[in-house]
Amino acid sequence: MASVEITKERIEKLKAGHKVLAEFRYEPPAVEKGYAGQSLYVNLSDNEIAAKPVDEMMKKTFVGGRGFDLWLLWNAVNGETKWDSPENEVVIAAGPIGGITQYPGTGKSIAVSISPLTGSVVDSNVGGYFGPLLKFAGFDAIEVQGLANEEVIVLIDGDEGLVQILEAPEESVNSHQLAEEMAAVFAQKPAEKRGISSVSAGVGADHTRMGCLNFSFYDTRREVARLKQAGRGGIGTVLRHKKVKALVVKYSGLKGDSNHPDDLETIQETGARMHREIYERDPIMFEMRKDGTNHLTKIMNDYDILPVHNFRYGAHPDAEKIYSPNFQKYFEYAGPDGCWYGCTMACAKFARGFTLRSGPYKGQTITVDGPEYETVAGIGANCGIWDADAVLEANFYCDTYGIDTISFGTSLAFAMECYEEGILNSEITGGLALNFGDGDAMLEILHQMGRGEGFGVVVGQGIRRMKQIFADYGADPQFLQDIGMEVKGLEYSEYVTKESLAQQAGYGLANKGPQHDEAWLIFMDAVNNQIPTFQDKAEALHYFPMWRTWFGLNGLCKLPWNDVEPADNRTRYSGMDAAKVPEHVQNYVQLFRSVTGRQDIESGDDLVRMSEIVYNFQRVFNLKMGYGTREHDAIPYRSAGPVTDLEYESRAERYDQQLIDLVGIVPSGMSTTEKRLALRRYREDQYNQLVDAVYERRGWNQDGIPTLATVRALGIDFPDVVEVIRAHTNGDE
Repeated sequence: MASVEITKERIEKLKAGHKVLAEFRYEPPAVEKGYAGQSLYVNLSDNEIAAKPVDEMMKKTFVGGRGFDLWLLWNAVNGETKWDSPENEVVIAAGPIGGITQYPGTGKSIAVSISPLTGSVVDSNVGGYFGPLLKFAGFDAIEVQGLANEEVIVLIDGDEGLVQILEAPEESVNSHQLAEEMAAVFAQKPAEKRGISSVSAGVGADHTRMGCLNFSFYDTRREVARLKQAGRGGIGTVLRHKKVKALVVKYSGLKGDSNHPDDLETIQETGARMHREIYERDPIMFEMRKDGTNHLTKIMNDYDILPVHNFRYGAHPDAEKIYSPNFQKYFEYAGPDGCWYGCTMACAKFARGFTLRSGPYKGQTITVDGPEYETVAGIGANCGIWDADAVLEANFYCDTYGIDTISFGTSLAFAMECYEEGILNSEITGGLALNFGDGDAMLEILHQMGRGEGFGVVVGQGIRRMKQIFADYGADPQFLQDIGMEVKGLEYSEYVTKESLAQQAGYGLANKGPQHDEAWLIFMDAVNNQIPTFQDKAEALHYFPMWRTWFGLNGLCKLPWNDVEPADNRTRYSGMDAAKVPEHVQNYVQLFRSVTGRQDIESGDDLVRMSEIVYNFQRVFNLKMGYGTREHDAIPYRSAGPVTDLEYESRAERYDQQLIDLVGIVPSGMSTTEKRLALRRYREDQYNQLVDAVYERRGWNQDGIPTLATVRALGIDFPDVVEVIRAHTNGDE
């Protein structure tokens, strides 16, 4: 982010405002086999701070990370809890493997809360230092409950064995400034800044439902606090509603064996092999070390999968203007860009020397983390903005305001289409002409979110609520449903799924809503045709969401799993087996065994079973909150096919051939509308058949509810879990 100068006078002023509201002293435990053995509970309503034990049941059943988060939140809320209820929590955890320095991608944390967008439980993964440092400071997770009366900071000082709730009247709210202030205030000397990480949001999270969390890590080479985002579901909005300016952890004693693993030698050997593979294979695969994730923009455009104009289309001739080379002029290659120690994937790209053209920091030359593919595709392609500088500026402001770039881009694209369709007009938008391609209008909407005014506040409510608002303007609710790219209230991440039935279900059936971190099957399905039958697709939609869930249980990034592959992976294996990258699966088996000492874990199937437990528990959690049934797995039709005649005609040859080959209809003599509706009937039926197959494979009934037999087999038939299921199934097995 921006290099913010923090003067001595500013530091003293900030410290002077830190009235201690509560404190808790503890003896930091030594982490053993990946676990600190306790979690931290903070209640802001009554300023309570306490440590809770992490017992063997939690470790065996919920493992860590997302599992711990869900278990703690489950026991904190009830079915009537709303996102802004005092009992709602922000829960953050890493996992047992998280924080090792010998293998790439081990710095992930998972944040969980009741979502302002969906009304149900949401999880979001993030890089940076907070989760690992929290564990080494003595806590496997932190749960923040209650509502503060004034702006506060929660400080976890692992060096002193001290947790404090501090009044924070003077600190900035926007994250690029706040992260610098936290590093400056709580470091006794500059070298200590790298051992400090903060979690914050920003003014945009105050005024929207799509607030993100910013997790900081201090870049000592560039002397700047950098940010990674837990973007999905509005957890930043929850944190700001609690009047938390920052959660801060300090820990200075990081060592290569801080996890005190059971078998460090095997971890070192496994990591060394993987580092060599990344050095050799990344340059000829995706060049993550050079481009970060934005290398995907060209690939998606080439395969007609890049969202353009609210997912109408999958490619555009101007897309090359937002390909990676257009951002590389701001990048630095002076060393690795990992967001945790020892990560040779080094995908955390960093733009420096960028001068802002708008907003409260106009004219300032700043630095910004990114851009990631999802940001470029959502704010750029999906809104038809082929201006790399406008996208990078929006990236900066989304981050510092605390706004999820995915929900922002997808929501704005929906509003833009509604404007061009005449559903909205300049009177409704406050004078803004929300046409596709207008970068200045995009930035103005973003700044309105930061100021809490104008039509930006409407966009900031997300697509589900915009559909309700726009229907009051006389719009056809069915059309709004068809083009509003959300499921469960969460906006789509940035992939066009019209030609991938498996990816349609991957989005529709995802527990938190349409996010690709559960299942990304487009290439296996639509490009390579590796999963042709319903049974093949259902198997993929079981395995890959469970496998990807496992990373979130352990504090791991998924990129080292399949964004590099052994040179012989595609010759030794084929189809779904190749997509699993078996050699890497075995790496993770070895890592888990070597950290935790659990000798009962022998294969990838054992890892998948861990995820099946947590994944089914999260599905029941949705049910507890009033969701979690088939109706909530329905997708907008644009996810499946062309909504308008214009869309159909843009790919008429393709769609006409599908009518012949798949539907058995000869389209000659039919109008475009007739052909479009015939294709729609077919595609909607295909989706429903696949949902049936996935439910069966997962051990769910035809309403999408895990059966009692399934939860018993997984060992999560706790009385309150069984009670929730029985209440929705009349006690049927």
